Amino acid sequence: MAVIWSQTINGKDFEVRRAGSSVRLYTDGVFHSQYNPVNPVTATVWTLLTLPGFFRPDGTIKRALVLGVGGGAVIRMLHHLVQPGQIVGIELDPTHLYIARRFFGVTRRRAELVEADAVDWLCRYQGPKFDLIIDDLFGELEGEPVRTVAVTQDWLETLSENLVDDGVLVMNFIGTRTLHGANHTLQCKLPARFGSAFHLGLPGYENAVGAFVGHPMAARQLRQRLRASSNPCGANLAGLPFRIRSISA
Repeated sequence: MAVIWSQTINGKDFEVRRAGSSVRLYTDGVFHSQYNPVNPVTATVWTLLTLPGFFRPDGTIKRALVLGVGGGAVIRMLHHLVQPGQIVGIELDPTHLYIARRFFGVTRRRAELVEADAVDWLCRYQGPKFDLIIDDLFGELEGEPVRTVAVTQDWLETLSENLVDDGVLVMNFIGTRTLHGANHTLQCKLPARFGSAFHLGLPGYENAVGAFVGHPMAARQLRQRLRASSNPCGANLAGLPFRIRSISA
């Protein structure tokens, strides 16, 4: 694995590495993003964060919001697979935005990138609601990835308020406890907001991805839509080794 760019900025160490055709971002030693332009669809958490978009029929996700851009891997996956008309990415770290543009190919044609605090930006936002929101807000602590925004009732309500009624909310967690806590809060405080909730995971990753869907769905329906999808990568999305199961309060 070759280091193709590195800088220490405001006391933080940033590295962009290349492994074969893949580009990777590390910040203070934490693995934040990976994208392979030659073979975009691989069994990574960034692909996993994109798959719940297929709970909506093809062509119905017009506006997508990504909170926590990192290197931009999720944005590249959305652009390839889901193809929203508009993708907005919110990122606090300007160096991550620089890396996303320079090394991960997140051009203006692919997404609108905004340097801002995600909580502040979304609380102030007054534009049209989004069909898909992906909360991937992670930082670093002692060489380990940590969520930077607590999953409180207020935050879940803010996310929900900015999502269309039949939209999809995707959230990334380390481990299942916080995911189940978020689902419990949604079911208790916003009982009519989401018709379905799912836990997605991948072998080799501790990440527990939550997908909260605005209308009743079954896990098998996601796999059916992945099999039927005519994605431009020609990839077998349904063949990815991910796990999905419905969760309840």
